[in-house]
Amino acid sequence: MVLPKSPIGQAMAYALSNWEALCRYTDAGFLAIDNNAAERAIRPIALGRKNWLHLGSDNGGHTAAVLFTFTTTCRRHDLDPFAYLRDVFTRLPALPADRLDELLPDRWQAAPSNSAS
Repeated sequence: MVLPKSPIGQAMAYALSNWEALCRYTDAGFLAIDNNAAERAIRPIALGRKNWLHLGSDNGGHTAAVLFTFTTTCRRHDLDPFAYLRDVFTRLPALPADRLDELLPDRWQAAPSNSAS
């Protein structure tokens, strides 16, 4: 009942052509309806893009990407990056290889002796 080129007609055409993708999150409850978390995570990078045009080298750009990823992951899990790294580097030498996953940011719990510092 609406013209295809009208704003509502274009919105309906978009919804119909992407119907399967739009409904996908209802089939899998762990999926979010939007990508706001990803958008918020990359916002600082987008805002500072011109400041980082001249990182000095490809290696500098790679290092910056690793550090941004690390700090964003810590922020997402409400971790202090410095406290996290200090604890992980302290525990890492004594931890068996089959338990390294305990040190991942989403599973990490500060050791009792380090949580107060």
